[in-house]
Amino acid sequence: MKQFTGRVVAKGTVSAPALVSHGGLNTLASFQKALQFGDKKATCGDQNNPDLYGKQMAGKALCLPRTIGSTTGGLVLYCACSMKRQPACMLFSEPIDSLAAAGAILQDVWLDDVQMPVIDCLGEEFLNYVQDGMTITVKENGVVEVD
Repeated sequence: MKQFTGRVVAKGTVSAPALVSHGGLNTLASFQKALQFGDKKATCGDQNNPDLYGKQMAGKALCLPRTIGSTTGGLVLYCACSMKRQPACMLFSEPIDSLAAAGAILQDVWLDDVQMPVIDCLGEEFLNYVQDGMTITVKENGVVEVD
């Protein structure tokens, strides 16, 4: 087991299997099927992200450097959470961008029955270490354990 410490953006604790992207997550392209066409598994629809394309994101510990793309990113994350199609958590190796932070904070504040912990600033070593399927445990204080 290896531990990494980051900054808490949205609080919570969770354990889930890792899903890793070494490129930026285009939030709109990735969640579009889940939001428009009822895909409850939130299968990634972003053809430009070979790490995630066609993989289920709902219930996974989504490990990524950053989000990219449209200004709708925050709303897309919030909507995925409100429809219960969100990742178990989002773990950023870099500082979170303002759009993803907006979605993470809105879901944390406005949705009482949903939890999606978000931690950023975990570092490049985190993203190089974690692999798909590893068990990720997020703790309240920003500690992320990788088994």
